[in-house]
Amino acid sequence: MAAILPRARSLDASALYSRINARLLPFLLICYLFAYLDRVNVGFAKLQMQTDLGFSDAAYGVGAGIFFIGYVLFELPSNLLLPKIGARKTFGRILVLWGITSACMLFVRSVPAFYAMRFLLGVFEAGFAPGMIFYLSRWYGPSRMARAIAMVFLAGPIGGIVGGPVSAAIMSTLAGKAGLAGWQWMFLVEGLPCIVLGIATFLYLPDRPADAAWLSDAEKRQLEAEVGAPEAHATSFGSVLRDRKVYVLAFAYFCIIASIYAISFWLPAILRAQGVSNLITLGWYTSIPYVAAAVGMLYMGRRSDRLGERRFHCAVPAAAAALLFALCAATGNHLAPTLALLTLVTMALWMAYTVFWAIPPEYIKGPAAAGGIALINTIGLSGGFWGPAAIGWIKTAAGSLQPALLAMAGVSLIGALLILSVRLVSAKH
Repeated sequence: MAAILPRARSLDASALYSRINARLLPFLLICYLFAYLDRVNVGFAKLQMQTDLGFSDAAYGVGAGIFFIGYVLFELPSNLLLPKIGARKTFGRILVLWGITSACMLFVRSVPAFYAMRFLLGVFEAGFAPGMIFYLSRWYGPSRMARAIAMVFLAGPIGGIVGGPVSAAIMSTLAGKAGLAGWQWMFLVEGLPCIVLGIATFLYLPDRPADAAWLSDAEKRQLEAEVGAPEAHATSFGSVLRDRKVYVLAFAYFCIIASIYAISFWLPAILRAQGVSNLITLGWYTSIPYVAAAVGMLYMGRRSDRLGERRFHCAVPAAAAALLFALCAATGNHLAPTLALLTLVTMALWMAYTVFWAIPPEYIKGPAAAGGIALINTIGLSGGFWGPAAIGWIKTAAGSLQPALLAMAGVSLIGALLILSVRLVSAKH
């Protein structure tokens, strides 16, 4: 009988987490999908917007990346308030405000207005991604965290898969309707659903397991036993601010994010430079790297959880991305090898990204985890400005994308080395 009880508990835990997965992960994935679309759809808007409004590559690169300046400035306050306000109100407010702002991108007519709207989009979305990581840490223990993160953050690759074809279709089919350009319709159509999702968040999402009416008292106790009470082994935010390893993680994340968003914002332009002129074809081509990324994220998240190892599961894909960036720079103007290499780069970077975010919740405990995760994200996400902006500056100065791709190779390699340099407690300990 004693040999049967552990197996029974395991089956109960599997059934419980199947219910939690079904209740939480699809909804969070959809919310983050629109966050990702509204963050990077400016990459497709560039194909029409830049010509219509007369923006230079440098102006576009700065505008695409300035989103992250607003995000960084308001990230930490948003997440420090999250444990007090609750996830439901925090996420609902974020979704509604950024949906309104994204839709209002259709009114942009000048470079300063472009910069202002991208900045405000970052301000209103601040805290969403790290808030979700903190929220998931309230529901999932270390042995399940990377898989949960992979499921929710699949929104990034899915956004890449559907974002290209959908954005291209909107821009092509609605161009000229009601006197609006295709890029204006794209911002409107992809921004308004966020307002609906924000309202749904207020009604649907429980702040924590204790507030979930669909869990029994026994199931809530079981979750607390696996995850741990938030106050147990808590870390103070002051100690987080003084911890050198937190800053090493933040700068490693900076390198990963700079590389990811350099690809996200410039992929359509890179492929167009290879001779892909049809907008619909371009949309389908840009979806290919994200199919590979989705597969890679799920594989690496499961493998990292199963082996209880994070550092190498994050650093090795980042180092592989560095090599692939360098090879891509050497291919010249050849579509097939360029697309193949960018597909592998995208997969490697998203694999590193997935496992990276399983590390901070294991290292920083208690309510301070919200602020600690936000601190790492605040520093790291500024790479989302510098990556796209650097591509624009280097391309404008050199007249070619090859030097910019080599720069991204160096950035990815530095990220891998930073991850390897810091030793943290793994999921098994």
